Amino acid sequence: MATVSSPTTIEARQLALWLGRVADLRDRAAFVELFGHFAPRLKGYLVRLGCEIGTAEELVQDVMLTVWRRAESYDAAQAGVSTWIYTIARNRRIDRLRSERHPTIDPDDPLLVRDEAENALQGIETAEREHSLRSAIGRLPKEQAELLQMAFFEDRPHSGIAAATRLPLGTVKSRIRLALARLRRELGPDGSV
Repeated sequence: MATVSSPTTIEARQLALWLGRVADLRDRAAFVELFGHFAPRLKGYLVRLGCEIGTAEELVQDVMLTVWRRAESYDAAQAGVSTWIYTIARNRRIDRLRSERHPTIDPDDPLLVRDEAENALQGIETAEREHSLRSAIGRLPKEQAELLQMAFFEDRPHSGIAAATRLPLGTVKSRIRLALARLRRELGPDGSV
């Protein structure tokens, strides 16, 4: 007697098949099927989480582009296809919220213009510290320097760095910690050589 699969099992298998074809073959037709299945569902999910429709549409595009680019990193042992894609969507929404809380800085903002009264000695000391820091960062292993750049100069969360570099979160954190420890040793406690 043959067993009948439930629609959810059949659907999950089909999603896994499409994602596998995208990962292995870069199959555009399979991606179109994934997109058609997930785009409206993701949009509804993001709107329910509080996104405006335009923002939700942008995030869906970003999520599906990530699926296309990172399909080979999907691990069926870790999660189902839907769970994996919805997790990407949730993380993109969180990243968007963080970026809205930390808007880009306008360099022409009068509050950010240096005080003309800063004396020349302070300017020289600042330039020397900056040079020392740049030199010390330049001596770091490439992978540590890149992660520092992403964490401190691009203000990315560790989870976002892990996703962008395809490194485990623990690896990202330990490399940043190692890089900071090395900078402290080289620059000293007050940030000078």
